[in-house]
Amino acid sequence: MSSLEKLEPLFRLIPEVKSPVHSEDFKEKLKWTALILVLYFILTQIPLFGLSPNAVDQFASLRAVMAGSFGSILTLGIGPIVTASIVLQLLVGSKLLKLDLSSHKDKSLFQATQKVLSIVFTIFEAGVLVLTGSLIPIDNSYLGVLFLQLVIGAILVIYLDEVVSKWGFGSGIGLFIAAGVCEAILVGSFNFLPQTDGSLPGAIPGFIQSCWSGVPDASLLIPLIATVCVFFVVVYGESMRVEIPISHGQVKGHGRIRGSVGKYPLKFVYASNMPVILTSALLVNVSLLASVFQRVGLPFLGQIKNGKAVSGIALYLSTPSDISLIVTDPIRVIIYAIFFLACCILFSYLWVEISGLNAKKISKQLYDSGIQIPGFRSSKRQLYKILKKYIPPLTIISGVYVGIIAFAADLTGALGGGTGVLLTVGIIHKLYEEMAEEQLMSSNPLLRRFLGGD
Repeated sequence: MSSLEKLEPLFRLIPEVKSPVHSEDFKEKLKWTALILVLYFILTQIPLFGLSPNAVDQFASLRAVMAGSFGSILTLGIGPIVTASIVLQLLVGSKLLKLDLSSHKDKSLFQATQKVLSIVFTIFEAGVLVLTGSLIPIDNSYLGVLFLQLVIGAILVIYLDEVVSKWGFGSGIGLFIAAGVCEAILVGSFNFLPQTDGSLPGAIPGFIQSCWSGVPDASLLIPLIATVCVFFVVVYGESMRVEIPISHGQVKGHGRIRGSVGKYPLKFVYASNMPVILTSALLVNVSLLASVFQRVGLPFLGQIKNGKAVSGIALYLSTPSDISLIVTDPIRVIIYAIFFLACCILFSYLWVEISGLNAKKISKQLYDSGIQIPGFRSSKRQLYKILKKYIPPLTIISGVYVGIIAFAADLTGALGGGTGVLLTVGIIHKLYEEMAEEQLMSSNPLLRRFLGGD
């Protein structure tokens, strides 16, 4: 019995969202996805009771990735969920937890453990934000109230994510990130509500206002231009494929005969955008830990003032969101870039291994489906040797690719955050593919039965 199996009595105490007993059609999945999205936006508008107006968002630069809304009960966003995922991926990747995620039982154990860990990190992160002064209450009598609201909001996000994963399209994490970033882009581009000094905060209204005053300020459009550039670069990367020629071997007696010839596509962005999500969550936790250690008088991770890192490791691992830092503080930019890219590569590797996308698992799936490479002997070992030439390099390259795009876009101050835009394009692209596939199967019941649906 594994160590996680011993925790099954605890897992049974945690409420879960039941999976649908029948195969949902396109309209039903779309209904649930839209409903959860509306609920998410409603929750982001519920303010934290007892929060001081002087409170500063410590994670403003990563707010889009956290899919939370500062000052609302969703201030923590998806932070606890992603942090739990990081811990489990490291444990499984290092073999400290021996789980075979291709097994239904082990996968269920993994998901149950992630939910419990998410709740644990919810309590931890809520406690850190309240007790370290990152969230300033009106007075100390509101500390417990703030803590409770943060915990309730984060747990609601955990279950909203589970509803989307089982009843809707994609995942709640992706849906909430995309929703938050799209909102930030729209507001950042078109906000025409004047500030106290009379200036218009939106990039386009602000630029028009500067032209009207006779002093055009093109720098106001830089974040918008950076956002558009990131969009096209990510769409281009998502469309790239490495295609391996294959043939479908049909079984005849004890051997195989070659059937139809085709190509097996490997996405250039092989590990998707998960490495960036996990790296960003790790950076959030560095800042949280810096606040904790500073609170107990051991500020070896750096000083935090007014919710911002001002020195030490915390400063060098905080997102540089101003391109002028290349000139004024190049060492900070270089250290952050190296750390960010290294983490993207590490999490890219772990994600591919844990999610069953490595060469060993894919070669087994292809072989069991009767797939072989033309010109090579039909064997699982031969498929593995060929895929091993492509998948590990693609894993590393895709980690570097998404890391560079996210880093460069953050540095230019792209609307919604460069990392947020990168993630949103990938999420929407994947969501579109899933919806198109579901719509195709809904209109073709025979195709659904052929592919294993109910």
